[in-house]
Amino acid sequence: MLCLGIETSCDETGLALVEDGRLVHSVLASQADIHSLFGGVVPELASREHYRYIGPLFDELIKQSGMDCQKIDYVCAARGPGLLGSLLVGVAFAKALALGLNKPFLGINHLHAHILVTGLCDKLDWPFLALLASGGHTCLYRVEAPGKFVILGQCLDDAAGEALDNGIMIAQAGYLLAREGFSHGLEMETIPRGRKMPDDMKAPQNILV
Repeated sequence: MLCLGIETSCDETGLALVEDGRLVHSVLASQADIHSLFGGVVPELASREHYRYIGPLFDELIKQSGMDCQKIDYVCAARGPGLLGSLLVGVAFAKALALGLNKPFLGINHLHAHILVTGLCDKLDWPFLALLASGGHTCLYRVEAPGKFVILGQCLDDAAGEALDNGIMIAQAGYLLAREGFSHGLEMETIPRGRKMPDDMKAPQNILV
C-alpha cells in the first residue's frame, strides 16, 4: 500500500511517500528565513508560502522518488491541530489530488502522526506511553493501537515548546535558534551572557489535567 502524506500545519511544507510502513522519499520546504524577520510565525504568510510551495514540491517528490502517482493508494493530509489557513492549503490540495486520481482521502491528526512516525525507523511495541511536546501542545498519551490514543494529561496553559520559544526570545537569541537550534545543532553560545529577566515578569504556572 502506497500512501502520500502532506503536512502544512505550521511553517513547513512537507510531503512524503510511505509504502507498507517504509519511507520511500520525502521533500520539505522551510519558511524559517521569512518568519525570522518577525520573530515568530505569521499565519497569513505561512499559508501563502504553503500555496506557493506545495505544487512544485509534489512534482519534485514524484520525480525524485521515480514513483507513478497513479500507484498512490491513499492521499493523506494533516487536518489539525495547526494554523487554519495553512491546514486549508494542504487539505484542499490533497482533496483535489485524490479526486483527480480517484483515490481515497484521509485527514490525519498531526499530533498522532508525530508519535506514529517513529514506527518508520523502529518497531513499535503496543501499548506504550508517549510524551508529546509540539508547539502549543504538551500531552501524555497511552497509545494502544495506530488509531487508538488515550490522553492521560495535557497542558491548559503554555506548552513546553512555547515556554522554550519565549525564553529564547527573552534572551534575544532570535527566531532561528528557537525554531531550529536544537534539531540543527546551533550553538547556545549565541545567547548573550548576563541577560536578566525583568523583575516584574512572572512566569505562568502550567497545569496538567
